[in-house]
Amino acid sequence: MTLLPDNNGFFGEFGGTYVGETLMSPLNEVKTAAEQALQDPSFWQDYRNLLKDYTGRPSPVYFAERLSEFAGAGIYLKREDLNHTGSHKINNTIGQALLAKRMGKTCLIAETGAGQHGVAAATVAALFGLRCKVFMGKEDIRRQQPNVVRMKLLGAKVESVDSGTGTLKDAMNEALRYWSSVTADTFYVVGTVAGPHPYPYIVREFQKIIGEEARQQILEQTGQLPDSVVAAVGGGSNAMGIFYAFLNDTHVELIGVEAAGKGLATGEHAASLNGGRLGVLHGTKSMLLQDEHGQIREAYSISAGLDYPGIGPEHAYLHQTKRARYETVTDDEAVSAFQMLCRYEGILPALESSHALAQTIKEAADRSADKEKTFLVCLSGRGDKDIQHICDTLNL
Repeated sequence: MTLLPDNNGFFGEFGGTYVGETLMSPLNEVKTAAEQALQDPSFWQDYRNLLKDYTGRPSPVYFAERLSEFAGAGIYLKREDLNHTGSHKINNTIGQALLAKRMGKTCLIAETGAGQHGVAAATVAALFGLRCKVFMGKEDIRRQQPNVVRMKLLGAKVESVDSGTGTLKDAMNEALRYWSSVTADTFYVVGTVAGPHPYPYIVREFQKIIGEEARQQILEQTGQLPDSVVAAVGGGSNAMGIFYAFLNDTHVELIGVEAAGKGLATGEHAASLNGGRLGVLHGTKSMLLQDEHGQIREAYSISAGLDYPGIGPEHAYLHQTKRARYETVTDDEAVSAFQMLCRYEGILPALESSHALAQTIKEAADRSADKEKTFLVCLSGRGDKDIQHICDTLNL
């Protein structure tokens, strides 16, 4: 099962380019440049050299022995938290920054929720000598202060977005509006596998290194593929990155984990597949949180990186075709999993990754009679950025 969007950027009925006329020209420019770059071996050589020498790839696959014993199944962690900047986001920003340089752009803009994509964008801007502006909702600025400071230290300008709930959706709205007026010298570094075509495709191509490495590594360690691959899903870049290499391994179950927030029944969640309907947001057609009038509902999650009312179109397609299944995890379950990984393995995971861990622990409990079951979990980022939020939640 090899998935590529068609020429119009669709994965089945999902995807496309639903934007105003002012953005069609810059998107076509990005599409043409990306098509050329992704067919150029020298471009990929530059990309992989930077991933190796600057980012520190390959990131390891680690057998979490004590957590596995507790859970009753083999749990392997793809350690994206060990990348430079602390998450998987750097894989994508290096690729898009190389593309921006190839196009002659001198400024990068980005949206960010948890701040990890903003930090990664600011990092590569400094690396390549580019100006950088990051749009971030005021609520996310409040709860992710460590990453705001990091972006500023790296030379980026952080633009506070006050509209809506001041979270990721609003930051992306503002970034798209701003980009339409500065496209001559500015490249928009989209952070996830959402947005208008060609971005869902571009981001997947730069994140699929996660799964390519992990597939080879776990085969070397265990002699077989895992029973399940698990990853948290907001927009869905880390999940698409690890899933893609396993799409043709139909006996390997792919499990995406959405944020249930305070619970689906409360309406305070960010589970677009499990609680949404088909619609258009940020230039793409996918599953969205909407009210009965088709208006976008506000998303909620304890994790700023999952606090988004939509999902990437390729994930919607995998869900529709049943190649992947998508479950939900509440705030409380994610915090509990965060604590477990800290105590059992000495690893502080990001709250985003904690959702994937929580679902893995639940799945392992359901299969406790068979300890030979193995799970490969994308540990998409480290939890330094979430420490104050965790302290407030646990009254530490």
